[in-house]
Amino acid sequence: MTEITRVPLQPVAKGSLTKLWLGVILAVLIGAGLAWAAMPKGLDVETVTAGAGDSPQVGDVVFVNYVGKLADGTEFDRSQPLPVPPGLFPEGNPLLLEEGAIIDGFIEGLQQMQKGGSYVLTIPAEQAYGAEPPPGSPIPANADLVFEVEVVDFMSRDDFQARAAALQQMMGEQGAEGQAGPPPGQ
Repeated sequence: MTEITRVPLQPVAKGSLTKLWLGVILAVLIGAGLAWAAMPKGLDVETVTAGAGDSPQVGDVVFVNYVGKLADGTEFDRSQPLPVPPGLFPEGNPLLLEEGAIIDGFIEGLQQMQKGGSYVLTIPAEQAYGAEPPPGSPIPANADLVFEVEVVDFMSRDDFQARAAALQQMMGEQGAEGQAGPPPGQ
């Protein structure tokens, strides 16, 4: 015959079950904290001065003033004023919000901004240039970028192209006038 050995069960000490559950909760919290710390950092748009109205969308041309810096504060780029007659275009550099025209992080960040606002845009390397920055640029591989951005205005691509055509026509007329010699007989 088979003999079964009995093991007497001891009562659970008072408070042991509570300690067990506290240990489980603590382990879950530590695991969640480690997972959060290991997550890649995302795009960050910090509002310095709030703008007003709508935000630009993909396909719009956004006029901005900006300063681009590396995470250590080293400046690598700055917007320059356009050499066009005043009034035809808003001040600032025009940026086409379209994939391939500017880095992905700038496209996503500008869509969270409003006209007249100032922002600090922090772009992780994965949404900037990643391991392949532009040749000859002062941006190292896998660098996070920080931009101080002022959104001056934005317009549709069609409106921008119409204004650019008007500017070309004005410049063509000025060139034609400059090439014309003095009237005959003088």
